[in-house]
Amino acid sequence: MEIAMIDERHFRAAVEQTMLPAIAHCRHSGTMQPATEDHLGHPLPPLAELGHLHYVCYDVGEFQQLHMPGASARNHGAVVISHGFSEFAAKYAEMAWYFLLAGFSVCILEHRGHGYSQRDVRDDQVVYIDDWRRYVADFAKFTREVGRGYAQGNPLTLFAHSMGGGIAAAMLERYPNIVDRAVLSSPMIEANMGLPTWLAATVCGALADAGKGKRMAPGQHGFTTAINWKEERGASAARVTWFKSLRDADTHYQTTAPANEWVRQAARLSPAVLRQDMCERIETPILMFQAGADHWVRNSAQNEFAKHVRRDGGNLRFIRVPGSVHEIFAMPNDVMAPYLQHVLRFLQTDEVVTVLP
Repeated sequence: MEIAMIDERHFRAAVEQTMLPAIAHCRHSGTMQPATEDHLGHPLPPLAELGHLHYVCYDVGEFQQLHMPGASARNHGAVVISHGFSEFAAKYAEMAWYFLLAGFSVCILEHRGHGYSQRDVRDDQVVYIDDWRRYVADFAKFTREVGRGYAQGNPLTLFAHSMGGGIAAAMLERYPNIVDRAVLSSPMIEANMGLPTWLAATVCGALADAGKGKRMAPGQHGFTTAINWKEERGASAARVTWFKSLRDADTHYQTTAPANEWVRQAARLSPAVLRQDMCERIETPILMFQAGADHWVRNSAQNEFAKHVRRDGGNLRFIRVPGSVHEIFAMPNDVMAPYLQHVLRFLQTDEVVTVLP
C-alpha cells in the first residue's frame, strides 16, 4: 500500500476539493456523558454542570465505498485520538485522512473545555479543568464505549499528542490493555511553563485557592489572529496556515490560555505519570516521538518516562525527530512522511505501508 502525502504546493485546494469531501462521506459526530469515577471506582469531584463531551468519528467501511486511489481495502480497526491543549477534532482532519487511507476508522474526543465539549468557564478562550484525573477517566470511557465499537472486533489503537499524550500515558497506566498499541507524539509528560514547574504550580495554585482558579494564568494572553512564525520555524507554512484558518472561523476553536487551576493540575499530572510503580503497569506497546525543537513540553520528562517504562521490561520504542517543532504532524512533507510511515507501520503489521512525500 502506498499513501501519497498531500502536495504542500497545492495544499489548500487538495484539502478543500478532495480530502474534506471524502472524509465528510464517513463523518459522524455525537456526544457522551462524562465519566463520574476514576480508575479505582472513586467518585470524581462534583461539578456544577456535568454536561456532555463532543466527539467526531470517521467510519473506514463507509470511506472505502469511495474507492480512493491508494486506499487499503482492509479494515485494520480503529484509532482513538487524544488531542493537545487548546486543540479540537477538526484540526486532525489530515491525520484522519491518512488513517482512513491506511484502513483505520478514527475516533476523536474533544476533551472537556475544548471544541464543542462542556466548558466550566465563561471565557471561551480559557482552558480549565478541576482535576487532571477527569481528563483520564473521560478519555478511557470514550475509548471503551466509542472507540471499541468502531474497531468492530479488530485492534483498537491510540494516537495522542502533547496534553493528549500526557492524558493517554496516565490512561495506559491506570487502564492496562485498554488499547492494543499506542503512539505518543510529543507527549506532555511535563509541560514547559516558562519557569520551573513547581513555581508555576505554587503561584497558580495560590491564586486558585484564593478563588481565581478559573482566571487566566499570569503572563497568558487571549486569542489572536496573528501567527507567531518564530514559534513555527521549520514547520509547513501550508499546514500552519490551514490550522489557523480553522481557529479563525469558529469561536469554539479559539481556546488559547490556561486557567490557574489548569496549570496546577498539569503540574500534578507529571509526577503521577512518572511514578515508577505506575509506569510498570503499562502493558501496551508504545511508539513515542520526541520533537527536537520542542519548547512546549519538557523533553527531559519524556526521556525519564521512557526509562521508567523500559526498566521493568516495558515495550517502548523511542524516535527523536531532530529540528522538529512540537507538532510533528505540522512539519513539511519530507519530515512528516517518514514520521507518518513509522506511525502506520507500528499500528498494524499485516499490510506493508509506504508513505510518499
